[in-house]
Parts: sequence; structure tokens; C-alpha cells
Amino acid sequence: MSTTPLPAESLGFEFADPALEARVRAGLERVEQALLEATESEAPFVTAAAQHVMVAGGKRFRPLLVLLGAEFGTDGSGDVVPAPDEVIKAAVVVELTHVATLHHDDVMDEAALRRGSSTANARWDNSVAILSGDWLFARASDLVADLGPEAVRIQARTFGRLVEGQIRETMGVGEGQDPLKHYLSVVADKTGSLIATSAVFGARYAGASEEIQEALRAFGEEIGVAFQLADDILDIASESGQSGKTPGTDLREGVPTLPVLIFRAQADPTDPTDARLLELLDSDLSDDAPLAEALDLLRSHPAFHQAEEDVRRRAADARKLLAGLPDGPGRQALDALCDLVATRSV
Repeated sequence: MSTTPLPAESLGFEFADPALEARVRAGLERVEQALLEATESEAPFVTAAAQHVMVAGGKRFRPLLVLLGAEFGTDGSGDVVPAPDEVIKAAVVVELTHVATLHHDDVMDEAALRRGSSTANARWDNSVAILSGDWLFARASDLVADLGPEAVRIQARTFGRLVEGQIRETMGVGEGQDPLKHYLSVVADKTGSLIATSAVFGARYAGASEEIQEALRAFGEEIGVAFQLADDILDIASESGQSGKTPGTDLREGVPTLPVLIFRAQADPTDPTDARLLELLDSDLSDDAPLAEALDLLRSHPAFHQAEEDVRRRAADARKLLAGLPDGPGRQALDALCDLVATRSV
């Protein structure tokens, strides 16, 4: 079975240091092979269902963060040998966890496509998709146990945040709650938490200090939220599905995203343009014509540009959190990652 493209390519990420690039690419190749091995079952159907979403492609953003975090297991000089087996295993754990959540998300969203391919629930049914996600969580738990009790604790707390974020998203905004604050807290739990754990795992199992691990945790949380919000921008701005989805997918499905929430908070019902966009957002956008009109209006609205600026600000805040890390190829790569997140939304 074929593996997915390396994240450096799929993200458009360029390494300034050739030696670091070689290490990361080699590590990612090991991760890809380990992912296939980890999702092999004695029952062929279980293997097919568990690997269905995983082999369809993906950015492998979380394993990339694990490998970059592992660069700080030294003094940052770049004299890093191939990633320890524990680092590769940690990268597999976070990606299995991520893919498991995708199986469950697709069921809850009643999604038919992911990354251009049918979802597991569309290919089979909801029960198969849910059980496949559960099986992937079980495989991740089995592997993380090999990394020791602290890894199990970190994974459990991360998993708790993932689930809590999903529950709060499902329940919606409570009475008196600010919709934008609610959404940002959900994004932090559902996306930021696992990306933060990815960076921590890489540093931890490469022998980095507690101080470096904490700096990378804070960085991972901030860049993770920015990364998701950049996807929100792309869903509106993209003409070619750069985010891995058809442009306007979230809008069509009524999924609240950063630009829409900012617009709703600022909309003036007495303004004809705002009133029309509110009308469209509250209507059925399953047809292409009203969806295209809503996209055009939202792209030209000040709220959309404010959302773009928010992503850039968050990427800049993430960059500031790198100040406590030793200088070297690893830190330079994370710095470049901030640029990538800031620019992929435009």
C-alpha cells in the first residue's frame, strides 16, 4: 500500500539546513512505515478500515512537530543522530490519535469526503467508522505505554482535551457565552492540544530539558491554533482547495469558522451588504449560486481581513515563544513554520 507525500512537500515547507532536512525526511519515512505496521490487523477488513483515511494523504503536521521537537535534545548545534526509536514511536502515537479523531469527526459531521476520498462512514457505515477510530485509539494507547507512565499521563490528558473540545463543539454555545471565545477554546482543545503534545513528545524522548519541553508545549499550542484558523481562512479564500477541502465546504455545511464569527459579531443589519450576507449565512447554501455569492461577500468584508490579521498575530505570538530555545537549525525551522502558517492563509 502506498504511503503519503512527505509533509515538507505537502505543506510547502522549505528547510534552510540540508542536514536537518535529511534527518527529518528520514524520520518521516520511518514514521510512514511504522504507521502502516501499527495499523495492520490479523483481520484484513480491520486493516482496510483503519488505514482508509490514513493512506488518503495528509500533512503529517504532528509527526513533523515531533521530529522538530527532537532537535532540541542536543545543544541545537545540529549534530543530531537519526531520531531515537522512542521519538518515532511518539510520532506514530500522535498521528494515530489524530486519524482516530478524523474517523469520529466524519461521523458526527456526516461527511462524505476527506482529502478527496470517501470517508470511512461513507465507504462503509457509521458503526465501522466509529469502531475503526476506537481501534486506532487503542493502538495509540498500546504504543504510548512503551514510552512510560509519564507519556501515558500526557496522552490521557491530551485525549481528555480532544474529547471535551468535541463535546463542547457538539453542544454549541451556551446561554450568555461569546460565540467567538467558545470557538477559539474548542480549537485550542481539538487542535492545539495534540500539536502541543507532539512538540513535547519529540523533545522529551530526545532528552531535552523540562524547560525546553515547556517552551515547545506553549509554542505547539499557539501554532496549532493558528494552523487551524489558517484553514478557516483558506476555506473562504482558496480557489483550488488548498486546505484539502473544496472551497466553501465549511460555509456550505454551516460550520462556524473564524471569519464568519467575526462577521456575525460586527454585522450591521441596516447595511444592505451585511444584511444580504446574514441572510445567505442563515439560508441553505447547498446550491452553488448562493454559496458563490456568500463567498464573494465574505472575502471582501472587513471581518475577513480581520481574521487574516488574527492568524498572522497568532503566528507572531508563537514565534515569540521560541526565544527561550537554543539557536540552531531546529529553532530556525520552527521559525520558518511560523512564516508558513502566517502566509498559507493568504
